[in-house]
Amino acid sequence: MEPTSIEQGTNGPVRLTGEVREPAWLSMAGLRSMPQREMTVSFECRRSGSRRHFFTGPLLIDVIGAAGPLFDPGERKDRLRFLVAVLGRDGHRAVLSWGELDPEFGNTAALLAVSMDCRDLDEQGPHLVMPGDRCGARHISQVTDLRVCADERLWG
Repeated sequence: MEPTSIEQGTNGPVRLTGEVREPAWLSMAGLRSMPQREMTVSFECRRSGSRRHFFTGPLLIDVIGAAGPLFDPGERKDRLRFLVAVLGRDGHRAVLSWGELDPEFGNTAALLAVSMDCRDLDEQGPHLVMPGDRCGARHISQVTDLRVCADERLWG
């Protein structure tokens, strides 16, 4: 998928930066223009008990893939050293490995949801949805930033 498939502008709700060929501001309309997935996710909240929601949005791996992560094309496993940092408007953060998202490895169908329970999230901004997580700690509301990083700082 080419980066031009994401509507870009200077006032989008999500900034995509880091080790990608095409850093971008991602609008909700641009996210909706990508192939959409639907999923129902259940998780346990320590404070509020069981939660179950229906989400729609593009796969996170497709959103980032459209920006062109700077993987070494000659090295199949090079992408396993990449991380994706996600930041919400309230300061909530999560770090994911590319390997857990990649269909050839962990194949987690993480979404950047544009609707929840059939209601558009235009005013809030997209949510990071991590299906399979027992609790909702990596569910991030109002995502403002996605950053793709390689792991050089971990080892050097």
